[in-house]
Amino acid sequence: MQITPTAIPDVLIVMPKVHGDARGFFFESFNARDFKTLTGFTPNFVQDNHSHSAKNILRGMHYQLTKPQGKLVRVVRGAVFDVAVDMRKSSPTYGKYVGTELSEENHRQLWVPPGFAHGFLTLTDSADFLYKTTDYYTPEDEHCVAWNDKDLGINWPLNGEPTISARDAKGVAFASAPAFA
Repeated sequence: MQITPTAIPDVLIVMPKVHGDARGFFFESFNARDFKTLTGFTPNFVQDNHSHSAKNILRGMHYQLTKPQGKLVRVVRGAVFDVAVDMRKSSPTYGKYVGTELSEENHRQLWVPPGFAHGFLTLTDSADFLYKTTDYYTPEDEHCVAWNDKDLGINWPLNGEPTISARDAKGVAFASAPAFA
């Protein structure tokens, strides 16, 4: 596996070593020993999630404040534009974001540490998005920053208006969103 820091060094691109031939391919999607060797820490994953979305669905920008979740995210079918926003006031990258394409072809994964809002936009006809979390989903602790917040200025690769949930339509402005210390 190869680990590459992004413009926000705590957010990491994880590239597994893919072994492929005419039959198909194989890779380890997570190996705690290798992850620790390359990053210095091992996340304690407690929950696996699978999201299926049609084209132009935008999910996010979600985070939990008192029970923050680290997420290791990947796409097993289709492609998404995946985004992490730093919600840590003490961080030099507070209010900044990183975005990258995750797809079944590039096998790229993204480590989104606790303290970040997270979301994605489906780029293909459909996408299956898998992610491991370091804490359990707690609906009463979930917060949502508006996906189109002008202060964040996320450059989503949109083709028209995305489809969002009623919950995500109520996302608040970054300036008024609760933040981590």
